[in-house]
Amino acid sequence: MARNDLKLLGAWFSPFALRVQIALNIKGLDYENVQETFNPKSDLLLQSNPVHKKIPVFFHGDKPLCESAIIVEYIDEVWTNGPSILPANAYDRANARFWGAYIDDKWFMSMVNILTAEDDEAKKPYFEQMEEVLVRMEDEFNKCSEGKAFFGGDKIGFIDIAFGSFLSWLYVTEKMNGKKMLDEAKTPALVKWASSFAADPSLKGLLPETDKLIEFAKVLQQKLRAAASAK
Repeated sequence: MARNDLKLLGAWFSPFALRVQIALNIKGLDYENVQETFNPKSDLLLQSNPVHKKIPVFFHGDKPLCESAIIVEYIDEVWTNGPSILPANAYDRANARFWGAYIDDKWFMSMVNILTAEDDEAKKPYFEQMEEVLVRMEDEFNKCSEGKAFFGGDKIGFIDIAFGSFLSWLYVTEKMNGKKMLDEAKTPALVKWASSFAADPSLKGLLPETDKLIEFAKVLQQKLRAAASAK
Protein backbone atom coordinates (compact mmCIF):
# COMPACT_ATOMS: atom_id res chain seq x y z
CA MET A 1 0.00 0.00 0.00
CA ALA A 2 1.53 3.28 -1.07
CA ARG A 3 1.88 5.97 1.58
CA ASN A 4 -0.42 8.44 -0.19
CA ASP A 5 -3.25 5.87 -0.29
CA LEU A 6 -3.55 5.96 3.51
CA LYS A 7 -3.71 9.16 5.51
CA LEU A 8 -4.49 9.93 9.15
CA LEU A 9 -5.68 13.36 10.22
CA GLY A 10 -4.94 13.61 13.92
CA ALA A 11 -2.91 15.39 16.59
CA TRP A 12 0.09 14.37 18.69
CA PHE A 13 -1.84 14.76 21.96
CA SER A 14 -4.96 12.85 20.93
CA PRO A 15 -5.49 9.41 22.50
CA PHE A 16 -8.07 8.70 19.81
CA ALA A 17 -5.65 9.39 16.96
CA LEU A 18 -3.11 7.26 18.84
CA ARG A 19 -5.48 4.30 18.62
CA VAL A 20 -5.45 4.47 14.85
CA GLN A 21 -1.67 4.83 14.74
CA ILE A 22 -1.24 1.73 16.88
CA ALA A 23 -3.59 -0.27 14.65
CA LEU A 24 -1.74 0.86 11.53
CA ASN A 25 1.58 -0.11 13.10
CA ILE A 26 0.27 -3.52 14.14
CA LYS A 27 -0.70 -4.16 10.53
CA GLY A 28 2.63 -2.80 9.27
CA LEU A 29 0.95 -0.18 7.09
CA ASP A 30 2.65 2.90 5.70
CA TYR A 31 0.57 6.07 5.96
CA GLU A 32 0.76 9.84 5.88
CA ASN A 33 0.34 11.42 9.33
CA VAL A 34 -1.30 14.85 9.01
CA GLN A 35 -1.49 17.10 12.08
CA GLU A 36 -4.75 19.02 12.44
CA THR A 37 -4.35 22.79 12.92
CA PHE A 38 -7.51 23.55 15.00
CA ASN A 39 -7.01 27.32 15.00
CA PRO A 40 -9.09 27.42 12.94
CA LYS A 41 -10.12 23.86 12.12
CA SER A 42 -8.79 22.87 8.73
CA ASP A 43 -10.94 22.59 5.63
CA LEU A 44 -9.82 18.97 5.41
CA LEU A 45 -11.34 18.23 8.84
CA LEU A 46 -14.54 20.17 8.22
CA GLN A 47 -15.10 18.54 4.84
CA SER A 48 -14.18 14.99 5.88
CA ASN A 49 -16.03 14.97 9.22
CA PRO A 50 -18.83 17.55 8.84
CA VAL A 51 -21.01 15.87 11.49
CA HIS A 52 -18.72 15.97 14.54
CA LYS A 53 -15.81 18.06 13.21
CA LYS A 54 -13.40 16.00 15.32
CA ILE A 55 -10.24 13.98 14.84
CA PRO A 56 -9.21 11.38 13.98
CA VAL A 57 -10.20 11.00 10.37
CA PHE A 58 -8.71 8.11 8.41
CA PHE A 59 -8.53 8.22 4.64
CA HIS A 60 -8.38 5.04 2.60
CA GLY A 61 -7.81 6.51 -0.82
CA ASP A 62 -10.44 9.21 -1.16
CA LYS A 63 -12.80 7.62 1.40
CA PRO A 64 -12.79 9.20 4.91
CA LEU A 65 -13.72 7.31 8.07
CA CYS A 66 -14.40 8.86 11.49
CA GLU A 67 -14.49 7.66 15.13
CA SER A 68 -11.41 5.84 16.42
CA ALA A 69 -13.05 2.53 17.39
CA ILE A 70 -14.75 2.26 14.00
CA ILE A 71 -11.48 3.06 12.23
CA VAL A 72 -9.56 0.43 14.21
CA GLU A 73 -12.19 -2.20 13.34
CA TYR A 74 -12.06 -1.19 9.68
CA ILE A 75 -8.28 -1.51 9.58
CA ASP A 76 -8.52 -4.94 11.18
CA GLU A 77 -11.15 -6.14 8.71
CA VAL A 78 -9.49 -4.79 5.55
CA TRP A 79 -5.87 -5.77 6.20
CA THR A 80 -6.28 -9.39 7.27
CA ASN A 81 -2.68 -10.31 6.41
CA GLY A 82 -1.39 -8.63 9.59
CA PRO A 83 -1.96 -9.71 13.22
CA SER A 84 -5.63 -9.65 14.24
CA ILE A 85 -6.76 -6.87 16.56
CA LEU A 86 -10.28 -8.03 17.33
CA PRO A 87 -10.86 -11.59 18.59
CA ALA A 88 -11.96 -14.27 16.10
CA ASN A 89 -14.80 -15.46 18.33
CA ALA A 90 -18.05 -13.47 17.94
CA TYR A 91 -18.74 -13.31 21.69
CA ASP A 92 -15.22 -12.14 22.44
CA ARG A 93 -15.49 -9.47 19.72
CA ALA A 94 -18.73 -8.19 21.23
CA ASN A 95 -17.15 -8.19 24.68
CA ALA A 96 -14.16 -6.21 23.40
CA ARG A 97 -16.50 -3.62 21.89
CA PHE A 98 -18.38 -3.38 25.20
CA TRP A 99 -15.21 -2.60 27.15
CA GLY A 100 -14.06 -0.15 24.53
CA ALA A 101 -17.33 1.77 24.88
CA TYR A 102 -17.14 1.53 28.68
CA ILE A 103 -13.66 3.07 28.69
CA ASP A 104 -14.75 5.98 26.51
CA ASP A 105 -17.87 6.59 28.59
CA LYS A 106 -16.46 6.27 32.12
CA TRP A 107 -12.70 6.74 31.91
CA PHE A 108 -12.37 9.47 29.30
CA MET A 109 -15.17 11.61 30.69
CA SER A 110 -13.79 11.32 34.23
CA MET A 111 -10.42 12.60 33.03
CA VAL A 112 -12.06 15.53 31.23
CA ASN A 113 -14.11 16.41 34.30
CA ILE A 114 -11.05 16.30 36.56
CA LEU A 115 -9.28 18.66 34.18
CA THR A 116 -12.14 21.17 34.28
CA ALA A 117 -13.07 20.88 37.97
CA GLU A 118 -12.20 23.94 40.06
CA ASP A 119 -11.12 22.25 43.31
CA ASP A 120 -10.34 18.92 44.98
CA GLU A 121 -13.88 18.50 46.27
CA ALA A 122 -15.29 18.86 42.76
CA LYS A 123 -12.75 16.35 41.45
CA LYS A 124 -13.49 13.73 44.11
CA PRO A 125 -16.38 11.86 42.41
CA TYR A 126 -14.45 11.64 39.15
CA PHE A 127 -11.38 10.21 40.85
CA GLU A 128 -13.67 7.69 42.52
CA GLN A 129 -15.07 6.75 39.12
CA MET A 130 -11.57 6.33 37.70
CA GLU A 131 -10.68 4.06 40.61
CA GLU A 132 -13.80 1.99 39.91
CA VAL A 133 -12.81 1.68 36.25
CA LEU A 134 -9.32 0.52 37.21
CA VAL A 135 -10.74 -2.19 39.49
CA ARG A 136 -13.13 -3.38 36.79
CA MET A 137 -10.38 -3.39 34.15
CA GLU A 138 -8.09 -5.31 36.51
CA ASP A 139 -10.80 -7.96 36.85
CA GLU A 140 -11.41 -8.06 33.10
CA PHE A 141 -7.69 -8.34 32.39
CA ASN A 142 -7.36 -11.31 34.73
CA LYS A 143 -10.31 -12.98 33.02
CA CYS A 144 -9.45 -12.49 29.35
CA SER A 145 -5.65 -12.36 29.27
CA GLU A 146 -5.30 -15.98 30.44
CA GLY A 147 -2.08 -15.11 32.22
CA LYS A 148 -0.54 -13.46 29.17
CA ALA A 149 0.81 -9.94 28.70
CA PHE A 150 -2.22 -8.24 27.15
CA PHE A 151 -6.01 -8.17 27.19
CA GLY A 152 -5.66 -9.64 23.72
CA GLY A 153 -3.36 -12.45 24.90
CA ASP A 154 0.18 -12.59 23.56
CA LYS A 155 -0.34 -9.51 21.38
CA ILE A 156 -2.06 -6.14 21.71
CA GLY A 157 -5.76 -6.32 20.90
CA PHE A 158 -8.80 -4.06 20.76
CA ILE A 159 -9.20 -3.53 24.53
CA ASP A 160 -5.47 -2.88 24.90
CA ILE A 161 -5.66 -0.16 22.27
CA ALA A 162 -8.84 1.36 23.70
CA PHE A 163 -7.49 1.56 27.26
CA GLY A 164 -3.78 1.95 26.57
CA SER A 165 -4.31 5.00 24.39
CA PHE A 166 -5.10 6.92 27.61
CA LEU A 167 -1.96 5.90 29.52
CA SER A 168 -0.08 9.13 28.84
CA TRP A 169 -3.10 11.17 29.92
CA LEU A 170 -3.38 9.04 33.06
CA TYR A 171 0.19 9.95 34.00
CA VAL A 172 -0.63 13.61 33.32
CA THR A 173 -3.69 13.39 35.59
CA GLU A 174 -1.60 11.77 38.32
CA LYS A 175 1.21 14.33 38.11
CA MET A 176 -1.03 17.40 37.89
CA ASN A 177 -3.05 16.32 40.93
CA GLY A 178 -0.36 14.62 43.02
CA LYS A 179 -2.48 11.47 43.16
CA LYS A 180 -1.34 7.97 42.22
CA MET A 181 -4.04 6.06 40.36
CA LEU A 182 -2.29 3.07 38.80
CA ASP A 183 -1.20 1.44 42.05
CA GLU A 184 0.60 -1.89 42.29
CA ALA A 185 -1.08 -2.62 45.62
CA LYS A 186 -4.58 -2.26 44.14
CA THR A 187 -4.18 -3.21 40.47
CA PRO A 188 -0.93 -5.20 40.12
CA ALA A 189 -1.93 -6.83 36.83
CA LEU A 190 -2.70 -3.46 35.21
CA VAL A 191 0.61 -2.00 36.37
CA LYS A 192 2.45 -4.86 34.67
CA TRP A 193 0.20 -4.59 31.61
CA ALA A 194 0.87 -0.85 31.27
CA SER A 195 4.61 -1.48 31.22
CA SER A 196 4.24 -4.19 28.56
CA PHE A 197 1.93 -2.01 26.49
CA ALA A 198 4.24 1.01 26.48
CA ALA A 199 7.23 -1.16 25.54
CA ASP A 200 5.51 -2.92 22.63
CA PRO A 201 7.09 -2.27 19.19
CA SER A 202 3.76 -1.03 17.82
CA LEU A 203 4.01 1.92 20.26
CA LYS A 204 7.56 2.92 19.35
CA GLY A 205 7.82 6.70 19.08
CA LEU A 206 4.08 7.24 19.55
CA LEU A 207 3.50 7.96 23.24
CA PRO A 208 3.81 11.71 23.95
CA GLU A 209 6.22 12.87 26.64
CA THR A 210 4.45 13.47 29.96
CA ASP A 211 5.94 16.92 30.57
CA LYS A 212 5.05 18.10 27.07
CA LEU A 213 1.54 16.76 27.51
CA ILE A 214 1.21 18.52 30.87
CA GLU A 215 2.01 21.87 29.27
CA PHE A 216 -0.67 21.22 26.66
CA ALA A 217 -3.11 20.07 29.37
CA LYS A 218 -2.68 23.34 31.28
CA VAL A 219 -3.59 25.37 28.19
CA LEU A 220 -6.52 23.06 27.46
CA GLN A 221 -7.67 23.34 31.07
CA GLN A 222 -7.88 27.12 30.83
CA LYS A 223 -9.88 26.93 27.61
CA LEU A 224 -12.30 24.34 28.94
CA ARG A 225 -12.90 26.24 32.17
CA ALA A 226 -13.42 29.48 30.27
CA ALA A 227 -15.93 27.75 27.98
CA ALA A 228 -17.76 26.26 30.98
CA SER A 229 -18.00 29.58 32.80
CA ALA A 230 -19.32 31.29 29.66
CA LYS A 231 -22.38 29.02 29.55
